[in-house]
Amino acid sequence: MEFKDIIGNTKAKDYLIKSIEKNDILHSYLFLGTEGIGKFLIAKEFAKKMLCLNLNATHCECKSCKCCESENHPDLVVINEENESIKIEQIRKITGKVIEKPIISSRKVYIINNSEKMTSEAQNCLLKTLEEPPEFIVVILISSNENMILNTIKSRCMSIKFKNISDKELRDYAIENIGYTDLTDNLLKSFNGSIGKAIELKENKEKYLKIEELISDFEKKDLIDIMLDTKILYDKENIYNILDYVIVCLHSKNSLRHINCISEVNNCIKKLKSNSNFDMCVDTMIFNIWEELNEDSNRN
Repeated sequence: MEFKDIIGNTKAKDYLIKSIEKNDILHSYLFLGTEGIGKFLIAKEFAKKMLCLNLNATHCECKSCKCCESENHPDLVVINEENESIKIEQIRKITGKVIEKPIISSRKVYIINNSEKMTSEAQNCLLKTLEEPPEFIVVILISSNENMILNTIKSRCMSIKFKNISDKELRDYAIENIGYTDLTDNLLKSFNGSIGKAIELKENKEKYLKIEELISDFEKKDLIDIMLDTKILYDKENIYNILDYVIVCLHSKNSLRHINCISEVNNCIKKLKSNSNFDMCVDTMIFNIWEELNEDSNRN
């Protein structure tokens, strides 16, 4: 994959390309932005270009580039943790070998994806390497939550802000590459400029389209029918994505009553995160939304 094959964030990509062309590469970077907008892909491509044995070559097939493509490069270490945290032991494995010289390339690159998952102990362990890095070391931290990164870490990194992908780019990509056919404006908004989010929601696309219809039905049906229709909301595994989409649909109605209903959804989210009873939280939210949207008829 080349930089040009990764959609969005042209400014960030141009900066990284020029730093390679000028051989003006720093020891530590912090890639910041919404989850799923391509930061990790760009970091891997940046690493590949830095490690390339033929600087500035395009579609290079040197030993280093082939190792990167097969994800088997001895000078590239990637932590892409799926668990809840990145512990100090994982960082110690990195810091314990930073003084070892590169094997193939002139540099060694360490990428830590979702670096906000590092415990404070892990971040402090990494700090010494960032303070006194060997001349051949480059560390790339990737995060979607800057507030979880220690200030001492941030102060030693070049921060690069990544923007959400534009609606037009994302719509085109979702149709051409992910397989969306009937992509509504609300569904597009729910992606929040993230390819990762678009991919995540694809599996339940039909459910989200039904939710869009459901929001319109709140003012047309009585409460009993609504409670039957809203069974699609009772999905514990995907509840937060579902409730986020309910908010998008309510907001698109552009009326004060629908905007007021958003607070009911946010209350539901808050209660669920505090481990309140799932069914009761959703029941209450549905009832309060229906009542808000049918206030006049209830008075009559």
